[in-house]
Amino acid sequence: MADNPKVEVDVQVAAPPTRVWALVSNITTPTRFGGELYEAEWLDGATGPEVGATFVGRNRAEQLGSWETVSRISDCRPDQAFGWEVRGRDGDFSRPVALWRFDLEPAENGTRLRQSFALGPGSSYLHDLIASHPDREEEIVDMRLAMLEEAMKATLDGIRELAES
Repeated sequence: MADNPKVEVDVQVAAPPTRVWALVSNITTPTRFGGELYEAEWLDGATGPEVGATFVGRNRAEQLGSWETVSRISDCRPDQAFGWEVRGRDGDFSRPVALWRFDLEPAENGTRLRQSFALGPGSSYLHDLIASHPDREEEIVDMRLAMLEEAMKATLDGIRELAES
């Protein structure tokens, strides 16, 4: 956990960055592809993506149950990048529990789209699980990253299909 483990996946999309950007910057897009995130909505009067805007994400996974997160947009560059940080237990964003982002690069015949996730320094249920099973830290982290990687691949495949249709 001290190394802030991360996972990254990418896909080639036969569509221009502008079209891909419209999908990745819509916080509800990932809810369409069967991953943990099943609902997302803007908070505090936000109506769209901009740095500092916050949103709630409602999540569920068979192995983990259901939970909500509050996230804040940390990077919002049209046709280039869209990133957010997940608020930690302390109630602010000084030590996020996770950092998520999409990066877009113009490529021959379209866009190279990358999604990444990194565990942040903030305390989360994963820290609790590891504290109760310190001898299994590597196994627990690897399992969680594998779950996220599978969901991220499904999200990118879904975004590619939407952008190309």
